[in-house]
Amino acid sequence: MTLELKNPLTGQTVEDARRQYQQDRDPREPIFEFKRRALVRFAVDTESVLMTTRLAGAATRFLPFNKGCGGAAGNPPDPAGRTCRTAYLWEEVLQCGSLLDMLARFIHLQVDEKRDDRGAKVKAESMIFPRYHQLEAVRMLVDAAGREGVGHNYLVEHSAGSGKSNTIGWLAHRLASLHDAANERIFDSVIVVTDRVVLDQQLQDTIYQFEHKRGVVQRIDESSRQLAEALENAVPVIITTLQKFPFVSRQLLKLAEDRGEEGTGVLPARRCAVIVDEAHSSQGGETATDLKQVLGGEGLREKAKKRAAEEGRENMEELFRSMAKRSRQANLSFFAFTATPKHKTLAVFGRGGNPAHRYTMRQAIEEGFILDVLKHYTSYKTYFQLLKACEDDPNVERKRAARELARFMKLHPHNIAQKTEVMVEHFQAVTRHRIGGRAKAMVVTGSRLEAVRYKQSFDHYIQQKGYAIKSLVAFSGKVEDDRLAGVAYTEPGMNHGISEKELPEKFGTQEYQVLLVAEKYQTGFDQPLLHTMYVDKRLAGIQAVQTLSRLNRVHPRKEDTFVLDFVNEREEIQEAFKAYYEGAEMGEEVDPARMYAIKAELDASGVYLDEEVKRFCKIYFKPKRRQSALDHQAMNAALDPAVSRFTIRRGKEEEEAEDWRGKVQAFLNLYAFLSQVIPYQDSDLERLYVFLRYLAPSFPAVRADLSTASMTRCSLSSTGCRRSAKVPSRSRKVRRGRSMGRPRSGPAWRGRSRSRSRNSSTLSMSASVRTSIRRTSSSSIRSSKRR
Repeated sequence: MTLELKNPLTGQTVEDARRQYQQDRDPREPIFEFKRRALVRFAVDTESVLMTTRLAGAATRFLPFNKGCGGAAGNPPDPAGRTCRTAYLWEEVLQCGSLLDMLARFIHLQVDEKRDDRGAKVKAESMIFPRYHQLEAVRMLVDAAGREGVGHNYLVEHSAGSGKSNTIGWLAHRLASLHDAANERIFDSVIVVTDRVVLDQQLQDTIYQFEHKRGVVQRIDESSRQLAEALENAVPVIITTLQKFPFVSRQLLKLAEDRGEEGTGVLPARRCAVIVDEAHSSQGGETATDLKQVLGGEGLREKAKKRAAEEGRENMEELFRSMAKRSRQANLSFFAFTATPKHKTLAVFGRGGNPAHRYTMRQAIEEGFILDVLKHYTSYKTYFQLLKACEDDPNVERKRAARELARFMKLHPHNIAQKTEVMVEHFQAVTRHRIGGRAKAMVVTGSRLEAVRYKQSFDHYIQQKGYAIKSLVAFSGKVEDDRLAGVAYTEPGMNHGISEKELPEKFGTQEYQVLLVAEKYQTGFDQPLLHTMYVDKRLAGIQAVQTLSRLNRVHPRKEDTFVLDFVNEREEIQEAFKAYYEGAEMGEEVDPARMYAIKAELDASGVYLDEEVKRFCKIYFKPKRRQSALDHQAMNAALDPAVSRFTIRRGKEEEEAEDWRGKVQAFLNLYAFLSQVIPYQDSDLERLYVFLRYLAPSFPAVRADLSTASMTRCSLSSTGCRRSAKVPSRSRKVRRGRSMGRPRSGPAWRGRSRSRSRNSSTLSMSASVRTSIRRTSSSSIRSSKRR
């Protein structure tokens, strides 16, 4: 490696070292040539450290190699007051053992396949050297795992732009080869898990590049059988999705059957490190507990058997196994990564409500790895106040422009057609010129049906105006339009045959400019060319941060971002970002007593009887070998009396019945979360939880005209959770073909979206107004916002 050292006391800083590398060092010389003698170059002064692995003249890109200071960029002063801020570089990082460790385990050549401007695939090589926070996080987590052993949880709060894929890759390989003092492996397998249905290609490719030795890393990209085989063979590093775990037990039985053996559907007792990508509250759901049950193996089974014997309920072993899988497992260590931890995530994976390591959004912004999406955030009202600056433009006919703007200001765009006109005209006038004419926009809609109607409205308006803009829409499943009987829309159908898997790549080409979304692509979607976001959906808390953060990815020609929000206020969005700008704050505490209070109210209501709960669970927790298709009928029969009582009560007192429905959901959410934190010994809680999970979707659907107040009266804000209790949709039958005790992802608790009132008036934007929009330059917008 090479270093350029500068001393500010003599008038030179780290910026002079940067310029020296860019202007005075010849990249063709052997010592500076890429991939040859020196693998990394540092620019250093007493305040800051920069690094690069490739010199390219003026185009050389340097990355900060700083520790961070109070959640911001830079370096803290030496607490002992003995040396300069950058002493850690030679006192820690460049020490012999540390340097050899980096050369052996961190530095690697990454090969990416990308598409150029013409759509052709090209390969790009990068020498990857860890940034300081990556190096520190990996080493700290590995040291803690080696010192504490198996059975502990660790939370890593790293902002977007932190290089998470590389951090996870380094951590996975370090944990796979981690040994204790007796030279025994601490973990038999390291399992990298994501809850995305489509496995993050970047993540799996990154990990796979670290180790090419056959059998060390296995990507589970086919089926749950492939996962079962990898777990059974204790492959050192396994990369998979969360959704495959509910089916592993069944596949283990099939594998044993294929070998002519009698299987148990349970893995041998093994120690596993589970690295969770994008940890959030869904990790507390039923699919996540299926993961714990699968990896708990024989140890979990023996624990449940012992508990059942202690309570004299040997025939209810499955019940105690269901309880045990929710708590921490002695053979599992979780390493959870997230940029936006909720209170639940901190409680489940954190230590004392704090992450083990943190790289904040503020530091990432100040170091230039992501953009500040709030810098050019504006509400609809503010947007047109900025347009009034056109009145003073000497190039615009003042009287006519003022008259047209005044008319336009009075017609607030309540309906989709009006908003479409505003969005398309803004994109045509401003956004499409950004990022060298390659900028793209995202429209965030409030529902799948709104996404469909926006797509139709966009295509109609764009065709009418003859603009060179093409849009794509993203939503799940089929959408039926209540205005057209028998007509259903799908994502591929509206995108002219482009499949769900192809959509991100197609949107990245120059052919498409606008992506309209409903729920999808609001998390985990990285598209550096995304510049503008039009928001027509109520956003709050973590959802606001995750959604707007789709814009923050950097690009060499991307200087800023823009958000036009039709629904939310700036103050609300700023408040949502506060918690994650310097680091997540603890939310309200969840009160376990509240759960018991809700349970008492549910029990006393008389909607269900204790013997019905017991009858249902007796069937539900039957051993697999004794289950049959007829059990589904018996389970439905156990639910029917409660459904009938609820229906009768709803007919007499609807608001009271819906209040009760909300309490059911509140109990379900509380127990699902608290059972991961508190080792409950109450089997009655587990039985009621299972019973209510299947009872709730069996109730009649909520009528569209039901009062909002009655639907959300028992919101979880009263328990310390910040999500309102959702109203479940109707589903009268437990689906056949599924192992009774192992639902794929639990019943669907999807609440009905309440559409906001729309103004039926039509907005017609005149040519002079569009001219005014076009003439409003980005500089005038920025200056107006500062005013």
